[in-house]
Amino acid sequence: MKIVSRNEELLGDALSLVPQSSSRTSRTGLYNHNKLIRFEDISAAAFKIQSGVQKTPCMYSRLSKLYGVDIYLKKEFLQYTGSVKERGVLYLLTSLPQDQQRKGVIVASDGNFSMAVAYHASELRIPVFVIMSTSTSPARVKMCREYGAMVISYGTTAKDAQMHARRLAQENGYLYLEEEDSAVYLSGLGTMGLEIYEQVPKLDAVIFPAGGHCGLLAGSAAALKHLNARISVIGVESESFPVLQQSLKAGHPAEDQACNNHHFYGDVSGLCFGSNSLQLTGKLVDKVVAVSEEDVLISMLRLLEYERATVDAEGAIGLAALVAGKLPELKGKRVAIAICSGNVDLHLLQQCIARALTLESRVCRFSLVISDCPADVSKLLEVLAREEARVLDIRQERTFVTSELFTIEVTCTVETRDKIHTAQLRNALLERYPTASWTER
Repeated sequence: MKIVSRNEELLGDALSLVPQSSSRTSRTGLYNHNKLIRFEDISAAAFKIQSGVQKTPCMYSRLSKLYGVDIYLKKEFLQYTGSVKERGVLYLLTSLPQDQQRKGVIVASDGNFSMAVAYHASELRIPVFVIMSTSTSPARVKMCREYGAMVISYGTTAKDAQMHARRLAQENGYLYLEEEDSAVYLSGLGTMGLEIYEQVPKLDAVIFPAGGHCGLLAGSAAALKHLNARISVIGVESESFPVLQQSLKAGHPAEDQACNNHHFYGDVSGLCFGSNSLQLTGKLVDKVVAVSEEDVLISMLRLLEYERATVDAEGAIGLAALVAGKLPELKGKRVAIAICSGNVDLHLLQQCIARALTLESRVCRFSLVISDCPADVSKLLEVLAREEARVLDIRQERTFVTSELFTIEVTCTVETRDKIHTAQLRNALLERYPTASWTER
């Protein structure tokens, strides 16, 4: 790729106001967190990590017709550890001095960052230790061990694990790694922006997950705006945790936010971790929007149904902006969406899909009272069959009922095609059973 225009003035301006704070320096002084990120840094990162990470596809999606937008999905969840974090982590690890690589690295996290460190450090033959709290999902602990890391369970909270990791790093000479906005890490993440630009010609906009950990948004925006300043870069975060919007409004990273649903949102719910990412976002990102949890759940369902993609909230939040109708200006445009993470626990996935089906009124529940005889139950099932509703569950209550004797309360959970089908079923049941009651979501 040969660049014939657009110099680094935009990137330089974006970081010209970064404060020189000593509190964000690296634990070992290996990185200068306030170094300006340049397009050459991102290009160098792309060259260095090309043999260690997948060049994931950016494919035209069937969802385009549904939302009136030419949607191209950048499927970063196809990376080996299921996350875009591999790009930044691999470049970070390969940039370490050899003596530090021999000593090893240590990380305290239960998210995508720790899994990426575990895998790529093992591949590079760097000793790697991962400290996780005892509340971490057993599946994540097992996965990190299979990637080759020495996993140690310590403490009941993430803070306990972090303190223990720092203590071990100080005592044994390990490098304590955490997800920060060093130029090296941001350059690695920014390589995804290069790939999107190469894979989808004549792009109008690119949508990324945002939140506190906005390194992917900032790094990719630096690459995309350098290559074509007319491409609109958009970040998406949660309405219940709008940390990036609040940080941009305040002009400094917000530190007093708390997320009540970290298990669902994952890395998107983290605190804003640095001024480099924040300044880049403020200068280069065109728009940051917030979406509800319901929009994210429906987005997960859409990706599973239309793309056969199993993703978590971080992977689905970009599409959620289109689901929620927050970006009407993109109608008829060519838009790439970063689907950057697919690490969702199975039990959580089951809950999310069930809730999404309920939100769309495709799974509903009703109760009615009928006489306690097989013929009446059979007639109810005939009505459901005639209306083409699929029965998921049916229960009969004979004891704890307030109706007359020899009657039963029947509670049915059924699946329908859509909201229109649900409304038709409801009218048919109310016509035959006027006292039927529906459970509202």
